[in-house]
Amino acid sequence: MANILFQNALRRKSQKTPPIWFMRQAGRYHSHYRKLKDKYSFEQLCKTPDLAAEVAFGPIKEFDYDVAILFSDILFLLEGLGLELKFDPGPKFSSYITLENLNQFSDIDRAIEHMHFQTEAIRITREKIPENKSLIGFVGGPWTLSKYAFGNNKINKIDSKLNLDFISKTFLPLLKKNIQLQLDAGVEIVMIFDSSLHDLDSINFKDSYFNFLQDIALSFPQKVGYYSRGQNEESLSSCMNLPFAGLGYDYSIKLSTMFKKQKTGFIQGNFNEQFILQDTQSFQEHLKDYIQEMKSIEDTNGWVCGLGHGINKDTPEKNVHIFIENIRKEFS
Repeated sequence: MANILFQNALRRKSQKTPPIWFMRQAGRYHSHYRKLKDKYSFEQLCKTPDLAAEVAFGPIKEFDYDVAILFSDILFLLEGLGLELKFDPGPKFSSYITLENLNQFSDIDRAIEHMHFQTEAIRITREKIPENKSLIGFVGGPWTLSKYAFGNNKINKIDSKLNLDFISKTFLPLLKKNIQLQLDAGVEIVMIFDSSLHDLDSINFKDSYFNFLQDIALSFPQKVGYYSRGQNEESLSSCMNLPFAGLGYDYSIKLSTMFKKQKTGFIQGNFNEQFILQDTQSFQEHLKDYIQEMKSIEDTNGWVCGLGHGINKDTPEKNVHIFIENIRKEFS
């Protein structure tokens, strides 16, 4: 009940062909998703287990990705804490956590109870996808979630101490419970998507934030993967010593360097997601360069092929087919 290519990558076992999955591979670029979205709201698709499973299954059937991903959203944890959330079409909160009201948003048990729709969605998704496909879950990164919770993405300036304190007291234990929920439900690993680290300075990363990541990794050795965007290579290198299942890198990080440095766990990435948006000829030229670059790396054991970040809603489906077909052809 798992994809052998993905399992080999987790173990850094030698193989010619990498497994392939994209962040947000079930989404607006795909006609299967858009047809469902014509009938149901985003919240209904996420919180109705049968629908969530159907959304996750669509790209597996259409594009033959090696890994299916739980269809959900990182922000439902904040909704569980008590923040009013709606998608119109993107996420919108009616209010944010502040220093004055933060005690109102600390009920971890209530928040995790809110997430139990994921349990059934994972079970049904696992039943729906072929046995030779893997299934993974995901949560938001602590810093990324805190920025949404405090409105740092919208109206409020970053107060690093406030964000980090709230992470320590609330988000960290809550995320660990959500990770355990998804693992218990049947996912093989849980990815942490931390895509908003650009305004976390390196000192706070080293002195505080790294400890949060270490806590999670040690709590779930080889069961949690970590993808981040916005930190430099030096900061990311410190995560290599943690027992993560693997690490994902955006296109700004050279994978050739990471394969030399990172000796355990998968290495995911990292074709520039902007290139796959281009006309077919231009996209194929970039893909050819990417393939040659990856072929020049002496040892790519552990490679999980994907994009540098999530797939854009305007990505042509034809280009997704071309990407997957060419990767499998050239690395076979």
